Amino acid sequence: MNFIKYRYQFVLLTVTVFSTLIFWLIFYFNLPRLLGFPQTSLETLYSNYDGPNYMVISKCGYQKSCIGPNFSLPQPLEYYPAHLPGYPLMISLFSMFTTTPKAMLFTTLIGSVLLTLTSFSFFRQYLKPRRAFWLSLILIFFPARLFVLRQIGAPETWFLFSILASVYFFQKQKYFPSAVFAALAQTLKSPAILLLLAISVCLFFRYRKNLANLVPSFFPYLLVPLSLVAIFFYYWLQTGDFLAYFHSGDNFHLTFLPYQVFVSNRSWIHTIWLEDVIYIFATAFFGISYLLKKYPRQLVSVFPLVFLVATIMVAHRDISRYLLPVYPFIFLGIFRTVRLSLLKRAFILLLPAVILYSVNFCLGNVAPISNWQPYL
Repeated sequence: MNFIKYRYQFVLLTVTVFSTLIFWLIFYFNLPRLLGFPQTSLETLYSNYDGPNYMVISKCGYQKSCIGPNFSLPQPLEYYPAHLPGYPLMISLFSMFTTTPKAMLFTTLIGSVLLTLTSFSFFRQYLKPRRAFWLSLILIFFPARLFVLRQIGAPETWFLFSILASVYFFQKQKYFPSAVFAALAQTLKSPAILLLLAISVCLFFRYRKNLANLVPSFFPYLLVPLSLVAIFFYYWLQTGDFLAYFHSGDNFHLTFLPYQVFVSNRSWIHTIWLEDVIYIFATAFFGISYLLKKYPRQLVSVFPLVFLVATIMVAHRDISRYLLPVYPFIFLGIFRTVRLSLLKRAFILLLPAVILYSVNFCLGNVAPISNWQPYL
């Protein structure tokens, strides 16, 4: 009886774990060579950016006296505080039982499982179980950029899990667990502050006719700025600079004008092949427009809108990665307007393309690591 009740979660869990294990085995057995790719191994996945940066932090924190003599990645030592400490601290925890590279991939896998299961619970608030299952299944592989980040060292699986969990509990008016997950998201990626902004707007609309309830409802969300203060204090202990995040070099890509991603002479762009970014934005506008119409002034529509507005001000080639936190919301908006049978067909036809894209991406996104000993 319990299996029937949780059959969708069981299938999603199985697909998440086995799709990752199969992807890892592709590199372990050097199968890309059959398609003419160069030599591969698990080290190919270990060395994918930004995994090595997080492994360095898990080993040394942000102390230059430890990083400099032991690691030789090309970026300056001031760059490491651009990576918040939540994810490397998780790696450090799991590395007590295995090597740091393996602990990093295991950390990502745990986050990937949590993301998949939470996405199903989140979608169930708006869809019937079967449709929520299919949308959660599609989210394991799409967008392809997220599928890549499920396989390597990256905090995005934990980041998206935390955001969806926070929104899920907010919709149920369970503000304390929502605030805890929002604070967790803030320890992982700096754009989590946009979730706090969206929550503030939604709380105002929810209690604008009863302001006496606004303050106690918002109070738990003070955990988010407090987590930021704790991070900056940790930076001060490690580097002597409370604002080390803001002194990490060429790490800030927000501009005053929209769509500066199409100015190819900017750093982190340097290409004219950017038409795909237009399609990404178009998909986002379409999905979020539906949510705004269906769920006005609700967090499920306000948060992706706030995040999308911020993202069109970003001048960086990897817009798909920047937009990852809103893809579940975009998919929800699109999914409600398209027949399930059509989405299934598209999913099946595009799945081989996702795998090939992901293999190709991982082969070309590696850090130049000549000595693995310090990482073990």
